[in-house]
Amino acid sequence: MTLEEVHGQEAVVESAERMHSAGKALHELLISAQRQECLTVGVYESAKVMNVDPDNVTFCILAADEIDEGDIALQIHFTLIQAFCCENDINIVRLNDTEKLAEILGSTDESGEPKDLQQLVNVLFLFISQNPSEDAWKDPALEKLGLFCEESRNVNDWVPTITLPE
Repeated sequence: MTLEEVHGQEAVVESAERMHSAGKALHELLISAQRQECLTVGVYESAKVMNVDPDNVTFCILAADEIDEGDIALQIHFTLIQAFCCENDINIVRLNDTEKLAEILGSTDESGEPKDLQQLVNVLFLFISQNPSEDAWKDPALEKLGLFCEESRNVNDWVPTITLPE
């Protein structure tokens, strides 16, 4: 085994651990943001928030399944939102498993009625602080994800893809 092969294997293991850690942090952040009602769900709803109060957007998750890759309108929205986030120094990630996301967020609304799963399948999530006068919403998971995004940008991965843990 050559030195390059050893370093290559170490990089793959390190990358897998880094991805797993980011997935766990994202899971924690989703739960925390939902409890604190700091979560905006939906492409159009999120666009409204970004238009009205962009300074309070602290993290962005673009979620879509492989089926949605062919939806041109959704991809245009994603591209515009990615550009907005990059311009405004908002950390952004992609998530390709909307079923796990639906499990985390729950599939029933306040009245106990089932939510429209299509809404959860084609979504953009934004975390925002509830009160603009307070400091930005602080969460250890948010800080971990911020570091993950920064490390990804350092290797020219501007919108890294995260996998949620099992």
